Amino acid sequence: MIAAAPHHQLQARDLACSRGPATLFRDVSLEVASGEWLAVRGANGSGKTTLLRCLAGLTRADRGSVTWDGAPAVGDCEAFRHELLYAGHLAGIKDDLSAEENVEGALRLRGRAPTPGATRAALAEVGLDKRRHLPARRLSAGQRRRIGLARLALDNGTCWILDEPLTALDDEGQALFARLLRSHVERGGLAIVATHHALALAPTREVVLGI
Repeated sequence: MIAAAPHHQLQARDLACSRGPATLFRDVSLEVASGEWLAVRGANGSGKTTLLRCLAGLTRADRGSVTWDGAPAVGDCEAFRHELLYAGHLAGIKDDLSAEENVEGALRLRGRAPTPGATRAALAEVGLDKRRHLPARRLSAGQRRRIGLARLALDNGTCWILDEPLTALDDEGQALFARLLRSHVERGGLAIVATHHALALAPTREVVLGI
């Protein structure tokens, strides 16, 4: 008998954050559980990136709380950090490293150790098999984004917090991301994704900033 995947939940209550005299957002509450994904939408400058950073514990909110499975997710929350895969709006790629080295290096930083065969299979899945040894600087913007998709395919983190992961991806790349997201939630993962794009997999719920 296959054991059921653990059930997890990320909750935020009454979050508010400002930058200088400007209030980015306030009174933001949300929750997302295993098998669900939440879309964060809003105009440029509405605070989407800041909200995601607050949820990931990278930026301190002015007010409110974030919990992982009922416990505070900020500070020294090892259980949350172990399950969290955060990707900012920049690709986060080292130009001097190959696609293969970028994927393996990012995963090792998180205590993951993919086999060379698994890394190559993930890069092949995202269309980079023949370019896996090229320095990242020689790849297009969309191909660099696909390195991040290969990382998603290999990382077993339960909680994805992703900031505009579809930037620079063509239609095929966006469809690939949607398949990865579907697979993630179907096996019990959860995700919070800031995006302007509509995906084939509809979100469980949405948060819209700036309204």
